[in-house]
Amino acid sequence: MPRAEPPSGRVARYGRTVKYEFLSPDWFTKVDELIAKAGDLRIPEAMKAVEVNITVKSAGGDKQLFLKDGLFSRGHQGTATTTLTLTEELARKIFIEADAAAGVQAFLAGEITVDGDIAKLVAMQTVEPSDPQKQLTKQIAAITA
Repeated sequence: MPRAEPPSGRVARYGRTVKYEFLSPDWFTKVDELIAKAGDLRIPEAMKAVEVNITVKSAGGDKQLFLKDGLFSRGHQGTATTTLTLTEELARKIFIEADAAAGVQAFLAGEITVDGDIAKLVAMQTVEPSDPQKQLTKQIAAITA
């Protein structure tokens, strides 16, 4: 009997937790579910003040995200005063692996393009995420292929 293929954007892992292709529609759906279940994330004020449009460059085409209140959503928003452009590999390191140092190094090396108000983005980098945010990041990493 042939094995069923996982739905688009999902990667089967030997009967364990289903992993979702980073930034796929299924990944966003699962991340939205995790955020809803997380409750109060106690997001620091410096993170709440930041609204950033993010363009992630990948072999499969550019993907657009919007960062507000320390959380991602699909697409760009007109209210953002800052736009960040980076590679998918770098986005994974910064946003999934929570490697802030990789972001700073990439910015200094010119691997990240920032247009607009960089001050709030820099301020956000100096703020420690709350414990619930750290837990959510671990949960997102666990479901990301």
